[in-house]
Amino acid sequence: MDENLFAKTPPMGWNSYDYYDTTVNEEQVKANADYMAKNLKKYGWEYIVVDIEWYAHEAGSQRDKFQYIPFSKLEMDEYSRLMPDPERFPSSKDGVGFALLAEYIHGLGLKFGIHIMRGVPRIAAHLHTPIKGSEATANQIADAASICPWNPDMYGVVDSADGQAYYDSLLELYASWGVDFIKCDDICRYDQPSAKKEIEMIAKAIKKCGRPIVFSLSPGPAIIEEAWYYEKHANMWRITDDFWDEFRLLKDMFRRCEIWQEHVKEGCYPDCDMLPVGMLGKGFGKEHKTYFTESEQRIMMTLWCLFGSPLMIGGELTMLDDFTVELLTNEKVLAMLGSDCKPCQIVRDDKKAIWMAENKNTKEKYVALFNLGDDKQKIEVSLEELNVEKGEVSLEELWSGEKKLQKNKIMSEVDCHDCKVYLLK
Repeated sequence: MDENLFAKTPPMGWNSYDYYDTTVNEEQVKANADYMAKNLKKYGWEYIVVDIEWYAHEAGSQRDKFQYIPFSKLEMDEYSRLMPDPERFPSSKDGVGFALLAEYIHGLGLKFGIHIMRGVPRIAAHLHTPIKGSEATANQIADAASICPWNPDMYGVVDSADGQAYYDSLLELYASWGVDFIKCDDICRYDQPSAKKEIEMIAKAIKKCGRPIVFSLSPGPAIIEEAWYYEKHANMWRITDDFWDEFRLLKDMFRRCEIWQEHVKEGCYPDCDMLPVGMLGKGFGKEHKTYFTESEQRIMMTLWCLFGSPLMIGGELTMLDDFTVELLTNEKVLAMLGSDCKPCQIVRDDKKAIWMAENKNTKEKYVALFNLGDDKQKIEVSLEELNVEKGEVSLEELWSGEKKLQKNKIMSEVDCHDCKVYLLK
């Protein structure tokens, strides 16, 4: 992004959606922030993100019928801007918004983020409510033909000076709260004609607001031909629709990452979506421990880090077990994350994938062998394919700590749905 390098490394944090869906409240957000500060912060985890419907009254109360209640009551200020539901976020009363919650999170040494929907509230357009910094009212900036196909809350915003004034007022508000991260939904894959221009409008508003705010686009799949546009205006963009704990989705991420591997760079990150680890699904009425096996979780964490994706934990932090904590705090695996390591997929077929990366500063090389098949298999790659001088190499496997020497190739027996990732020395 030309003028927004607020994410010099891929953002790492927690997002409320995978466990709470639309129902998260202030107490739960604080509990997860407390856990992160105590247990994960020292490993680089720092963002606490409140996901969708924080402004909706009685969100989740009709989950057997609707994920998003049609035309429900939304909390809104006098300038057509959505505000937190004070019943779920008590500190937001009297127009305070998320300022006190953000202050709490900042006090833990963490950063605060929110989810927003692209557009202006439909109820604001119907009531002709004012726009701060403009003579226009909400109905005059609303694109009534631009409606999210799965969430009923918003109309798109027309590309005009008044439309820009609305987005400027939003970011002015978020900056005053102390927001550090915005995940904007219904915008990345251009489902509606106005979405592309709204990316640019929000980016301009971030620039004007005077606060460094990371800009994340959702949902995917992002459009590879539009990579230049995402890179110009955003910090992260989803390369998949919602990613859940199903191996078929994980296996397909190798294809998606191959498409996007040339577009990982400082401040700009193709986003593989959240890590569905630990306990998930309570807000959906399907609370469960992740369906991924331990080995499949190693595949996921290895690929996300080697590829350079942002890392957002989806599970409830206060319920993490020892395995998941170890998965998320392996410093040698996390060291692969970031734009210093250039990812490259060398092999991919239905049963296996091989990736490598080299840290441009330290010159350290990493090689990962992924078994995507249903049986244990031997996976190997020659040093020639890795552009490594032939001879003997010293290897350290980053999950097990195993160290060994190999000549002319890297080879290992890899269990089904598992991986080995080596640091070459």
